[in-house]
Amino acid sequence: MSARSLTTRLLAIGGATVLIGGLAACSSGGSADTGSGGKLQISYLVDNSTATAVTTKALVAAFEKSNPDITVKVDTKPQGTDGDNLVKTRLSTGEMDDVFNYNSGSLLQALNPDNTLVDLSDQSWAKDVDKQFTSVVSTDKGMYGAPIGTSFGGGVMYNKKVYADLGLKIPTTWDEFISNSEKIKAAGKAAPIIQTYGDTWTSQLFVLADFANIAAQQSDWASQYTAHEESYAKQPAFAGFQHLAAVQDKSLLNEDYASATQANGLKMLADGTGAQYPMLTNSISTLQQDSPDAVDDIGVFALPADDAADTRMTIWEPNGLYVPKTTTGDKLAAAKKFIAFANSSDGCKVQNDTGIAGGPYVISSCALPDSVAPIVDDLQKYIDDGKSSSALEFHSPIKGPNLEKICVQVGSGISTAAVGAKQYDQDVVQQAQQLGIKGW
Repeated sequence: MSARSLTTRLLAIGGATVLIGGLAACSSGGSADTGSGGKLQISYLVDNSTATAVTTKALVAAFEKSNPDITVKVDTKPQGTDGDNLVKTRLSTGEMDDVFNYNSGSLLQALNPDNTLVDLSDQSWAKDVDKQFTSVVSTDKGMYGAPIGTSFGGGVMYNKKVYADLGLKIPTTWDEFISNSEKIKAAGKAAPIIQTYGDTWTSQLFVLADFANIAAQQSDWASQYTAHEESYAKQPAFAGFQHLAAVQDKSLLNEDYASATQANGLKMLADGTGAQYPMLTNSISTLQQDSPDAVDDIGVFALPADDAADTRMTIWEPNGLYVPKTTTGDKLAAAKKFIAFANSSDGCKVQNDTGIAGGPYVISSCALPDSVAPIVDDLQKYIDDGKSSSALEFHSPIKGPNLEKICVQVGSGISTAAVGAKQYDQDVVQQAQQLGIKGW
């Protein structure tokens, strides 16, 4: 993904994107043909994070106002593996909601979209979508997703006040990052590195956000990995597991890392009781909801590689909106209307009004607000300097379902880095075989 193309997109509305977590139980899938007053009713499945809930409520209200003959019933799912499994189960049993919000990239490919999802390539908005996003929601047979939110970075969010008080500089190597962390620990006022294994998906950042660094060292690593000729048990990819283990071995984590949630971690970062948090930049939207006065105090830097020349910011495409093939007739028409509205200027205004940008939109009908959080400027500099690269899941369809659990074990000292990397190499085999990839 070129710096030029990303510069037009990279400032994401975190409230409606991604991979960010929630805790509530899932509600059931199907909905009645009509809502109150005989209106046509469709259902919409989203993650249950606070930021997503705020944007979804406003988006649904605006859509229903513009389409008074349609009502939208919102269902929720957890984040991470549990949410992935729920989506797969509902698709396989024919009980998926009429529209659902889900990842783009490798996790989408695992849903067998040619057989389970409606092709949206004939929709009027499709021509306005950035080609990079189109590529990660498509197969040779169709384009299955519409963007919701924007792209975003994965790096280390940090509290600028803590850094200023201790006279710390942005690290560009792993050794500098550890040195900063040890100085923060010695000062005794903040946890040097925040980890939040209570939301298990957050454990993956040391591994996943390191991919741009891997690509800087070996440009063909993703294709070699897909061909089963590279692995996480070997360098340069093994470094991610080593770093995850190292910060625990050096006692640089918050005391409650095993039970803390992402919301807890962001609160620590906001109030300065935690200094650095490996996280996705779209989480700035959650921070805006819970600690709005702290937004200007939070910056981001790329997860440092061992060598400064290899340090890059890893970039994720936004989530997509999808329609299962079980949605038909009038409901299908209504579902397509809802997706088109979300990507219209009115729908994008809702996203701007209810979220906070964490990187650029990927559709030309949407524009960023006049002002964005400082974290976006930090992110943009990596792009402008040509020091960014898209995440592995946009270069390879292979991503094992148990990475977050493996990372929790390594990050908690239960498993070594070597054991975790080997387990993950084994974890991806079944998925690669299910996808029919040669060499597996």
